[in-house]
Amino acid sequence: MSSSGWAKAWPALPALPALVLLFAFFLFPVVRMLGFSLEGGSLDWYAKALGEGLYLRVFWNTFEIALLVTLFCLVLGYPLGFLMATTTPLWATLGFIFVLLPLWTSVLVRTYAWMVLLGRNGVFNRTLIDAGIITDPLPLLHNFTGVLIGMVHVLLPYMVLPVYGAVRRLDPAIVAAAEGLGASNWRIFWRIYLPLTLNGIFAGAVIVFVLSLGFFITPALLGGGRVIMIAVLIEQQVRETLNWPFAAALSAVLLVATFAVYALAQRFTRTEPAT
Repeated sequence: MSSSGWAKAWPALPALPALVLLFAFFLFPVVRMLGFSLEGGSLDWYAKALGEGLYLRVFWNTFEIALLVTLFCLVLGYPLGFLMATTTPLWATLGFIFVLLPLWTSVLVRTYAWMVLLGRNGVFNRTLIDAGIITDPLPLLHNFTGVLIGMVHVLLPYMVLPVYGAVRRLDPAIVAAAEGLGASNWRIFWRIYLPLTLNGIFAGAVIVFVLSLGFFITPALLGGGRVIMIAVLIEQQVRETLNWPFAAALSAVLLVATFAVYALAQRFTRTEPAT
């Protein structure tokens, strides 16, 4: 290769190890998985995944849970991210500590902690019973409610941080101008903050939704086998029935659905180029 050729290729050389790892540990397994799903050149496993009511119900449950988790994270995360971006540095630092601290703890540990809290003899039920608020334990574990609580807790930081970044990027002069013209706090939020932070909302929603689609540990433990999401179903097909082709077909369908959600989000969050 000539010296000019090496000069052009040099900027890409530092990325070569990362590209090799990406191919070895991501692209190759995905291609092999697709090969399993097309065993014998047939689409029978895809027909089973998309044609039988039982598996369609699992896909529906997965998307329903992912959507609800995203909505709850948005309702809880937007006010928190907004407050962290507009409050004093001291309170913002405390907010970051409480938001980021769960990310430094294993998902498995956090899930087991929720099992202790939500069980029939857990902290929540014992506190409510001892206070005389309820007489029988509330069903908070091994059901839809427990899965939602656990997943919202794990994924909430992924909503808070994009919202925080979007609010922080907002020019304070715009808010000051609105205040100088007599706009109320509610009008400032509705007409300035909310429209100009939509990209942060969409970014957080996409991250939470996509991560929810493939969640496994929390639904498997807090659901107790009664709430089946697609990742749990794939694990059952691999571990219990050893049906690798069907598990690969389910994984491929989930992968395509994830890419479709991402592409749709990109369409809505695309910004116009500056002129």
